[in-house]
Amino acid sequence: MSAALGLYRLQQVDSQMDKIRTRLDAIRETLENDVKLRAAMEAVSASEAEHKLSSNAVKTSEAEVESQRIKIEHTEASLYGGLVKNPKELQDLQLEAASLKKYLVTLEERQLEAMVHAEETQEALDEANKQLEQVQENLKDQNRDLTIESDSLTKEMGNLEPERNAVIENLDEAFLKIYEQLRQKKNGVAVAFLEENSCSACGTTFTQSQHQSARSSDKLFNCPTCGRIIYAN
Repeated sequence: MSAALGLYRLQQVDSQMDKIRTRLDAIRETLENDVKLRAAMEAVSASEAEHKLSSNAVKTSEAEVESQRIKIEHTEASLYGGLVKNPKELQDLQLEAASLKKYLVTLEERQLEAMVHAEETQEALDEANKQLEQVQENLKDQNRDLTIESDSLTKEMGNLEPERNAVIENLDEAFLKIYEQLRQKKNGVAVAFLEENSCSACGTTFTQSQHQSARSSDKLFNCPTCGRIIYAN
């Protein structure tokens, strides 16, 4: 087996393993950091905060209405209780009672608005929770599929390891070192093949002499343009 052929076979295995690693990383990122799930959870949190504010506003308005009614009761008790005899004081109490009742109407309108808003925020919260449940349900199926795929890829990676080791055993250490250096420099692809008298990686066309050098079994030939090792079958 020529050195170029051995390195080409190693490149095929390494490229397959690189592809698997990339996919496994993508699966892990998806499982750990799902955008839709995070968005749904943030929507629920925002809806909860809004509903809490609206619920507090209802309680505040209820307390204000109740306080206003008590003021009216006290004023009317003074007005009709018989203890106040002075006409001027009675007139002032009448005016105060009328003013208090008028403001009570305003407070009751505010209370109604607060209650309507609270109902709206409750509906929004219910919808947000519904959407979250839907996303979580969808993720169960998606994550199940991704987990199965991850297990399959991990098993495949395990099967490739001994295959890679078997190829390496038959390679010269000096050639292997050159290969590894090129892998680092060439984005993981150290070996290209001769395709219609051209480099499969960069497309450079070879001369007849270069073509013959690429077919040498005892030494490596590098593409004069991209520098990758060329394998000619």
